[in-house]
Amino acid sequence: MIGRMPAGSRFAGLAQRSAGSGPPRGQSLVEFALLTPVFLLLLLGMLEFGIAFTHDQTLAYATREGARTGAALANGNLSYPCTTSNFDAPIIAAVQRVLESPGSHIDITKVASIKIYLAKDDGTPNGTAINTWSVAIAGGPTVDGKALDFKQTSPTNWAPCTRDNGISADGLGVSLTYDYPLQTGLGGLMRFFSGSAWSSLAMSDRTVMNLNPTAE
Repeated sequence: MIGRMPAGSRFAGLAQRSAGSGPPRGQSLVEFALLTPVFLLLLLGMLEFGIAFTHDQTLAYATREGARTGAALANGNLSYPCTTSNFDAPIIAAVQRVLESPGSHIDITKVASIKIYLAKDDGTPNGTAINTWSVAIAGGPTVDGKALDFKQTSPTNWAPCTRDNGISADGLGVSLTYDYPLQTGLGGLMRFFSGSAWSSLAMSDRTVMNLNPTAE
């Protein structure tokens, strides 16, 4: 005859099997705590990338407008000679108009510098022929009745009268650097992964165009 197990023993065995087959206590909470920063990093990263991309597109359009204006100015003409004071101011004005255009989120004060330079074939500056403009607290020269937020802060290392717009026309480059301030909580979250928080991201853009022939 097969013996019957006492009821208490059966319940004890079921309780032991039930306790051993389930997940450890608190495991789900620990997993959630570990995965949450990763999830937030992905979410904020995508959001920050989208905002940064719109800033980058504005910077690209700004340098393009500046280079187009500089190419049209070339080395001046009878109406606007190369000896004009602040000859490059219209180039900076073209850049600033884009940076301050409706829909732009660029903070002018975060623009580290705007450079107008003689470009080599690869688009980089040719030696030290670079005129640098920076944000001006007191305001810069006036163009079309508006004072610029920039003024030249370097010597005129690329004199307008030396610019060649002949058969082998010079390439005029316009570049700018921008300290993009992070817009989301991504910078603070990076402390969890890298040990230090991020507050900004360096951006830059440049456009080069050949000087156009100008009529006297």
